[in-house]
Amino acid sequence: MNIQQVIDQLELTVLTEPKDFQSIQPSAGYTSDLLSCVMAGAAHGSIWVTLQAHGNIVAVAALLEITAVIITEGAMPDPATINKANQEGVTLLSTPRSSFEIIGRLWEMGLRA
Repeated sequence: MNIQQVIDQLELTVLTEPKDFQSIQPSAGYTSDLLSCVMAGAAHGSIWVTLQAHGNIVAVAALLEITAVIITEGAMPDPATINKANQEGVTLLSTPRSSFEIIGRLWEMGLRA
C-alpha cells in the first residue's frame, strides 16, 4: 500500500505540497492525540491519525519521519502549520470523518501496527 492509495480510498484532502505519493509506503499506523504517546509509540515511517491540528504535530511527525498525518473530524491546521509542514517535508491530510472510522478503514486496507 502507498500513500496515494490511502488518499484515494479514504477520499482525503492533501493540505501540503504534492509529492510522489505512489512511491511512499507506510510501515505501520498509529493513532493518538497525545504527542508524548506518539513520540513513545509510533514507528518511524508510519501513518499517524489524530484530530490535533496545531503546529506541534509537525515537529513530532518530522522527528519520527511519519509518512503522513491524517487530521480527522474536520479539524484544520492554520496556514502557519501548513507552511511549517511544507518546510519540514511532512504530509498533512484532512478528512471530516472520525478517527475511529479512518483507523478501521486503514486496518481493512491491510495497514497494521
